[in-house]
Amino acid sequence: MSSEFITFVNTGLVPLGLAAIMFSMGLSLSLRDFAEVARNPIAVGGGLFGQLVLMPLIALAVIALFGLPQHMAMGLFLLAICPAGTTSNAVTYAARANVALAVVLTALSSLITVFTIPFLARWGLGHFGLSGDAPDLPILRTMQQLAQMTVLPMAIGMVLRRLNTAFAERATVWLRPTSMIVLIAVIAFSVAVSIDLVLDNMLRAGPAAFVLNVVAMGIGLALATVLGLNRNDRLTIAIEVGIQNATMATFLSLTILGDIALAITPTIYGVIMLLNALVLVRWFRARRQAPA
Repeated sequence: MSSEFITFVNTGLVPLGLAAIMFSMGLSLSLRDFAEVARNPIAVGGGLFGQLVLMPLIALAVIALFGLPQHMAMGLFLLAICPAGTTSNAVTYAARANVALAVVLTALSSLITVFTIPFLARWGLGHFGLSGDAPDLPILRTMQQLAQMTVLPMAIGMVLRRLNTAFAERATVWLRPTSMIVLIAVIAFSVAVSIDLVLDNMLRAGPAAFVLNVVAMGIGLALATVLGLNRNDRLTIAIEVGIQNATMATFLSLTILGDIALAITPTIYGVIMLLNALVLVRWFRARRQAPA
């Protein structure tokens, strides 16, 4: 692949794909959905705590445990500070869990991380010794870019749903799987353009990504259990905590920070999280007949 094509995909198609995913999520949202916060504050609060607080802390512990080198460590940390993506909503839907809760958690975490990612990413660059090797991360401009890629398209989708609910519902039927295709395409492209880096580092980064994903889903499940949530809500929170927005992590790595090496661990994690999520769902289905 030519450098011009890679630049075009990184600066044009990847951000467009992320915006398309957020737009499709907006089409499935209404203000009424956010009433879930009032109806189920414990589940929402627990899910957000797992996503926004525990996930980054778990990532730091896994990074230390495996002694990951700088770029792998920063890439995994970037992945951990991203919100859940629409992939988690699709998996929740397929698992017949609490889709409304999943959508609210994804929407709220996407809004919150517009403000938290720039600060945490800047801290991470310094913490992992990359502050001198990576481009400066301007806080306000990064917030603006994230808002343009996430909040704005999601808001447009919500407005369109408000104006024409029937169309939005029809569009959601085919846009939801399309979002999955976009996610897989971004992951596949990241693998393709960095295939040598991925293969060379699979044995080093793969186990850490696997452990992070399994522990994150396990912690989400344990947290939901401690909070006394029902079976469907427990599964939903486990999915939401474990499935991160790999597209956004790739966007941050390739576009804002401009370092393909940072995309190695998010790329590997993006594949692993889908496989592990399928295992988790099948396990829950096998236990569905057991008392909650």
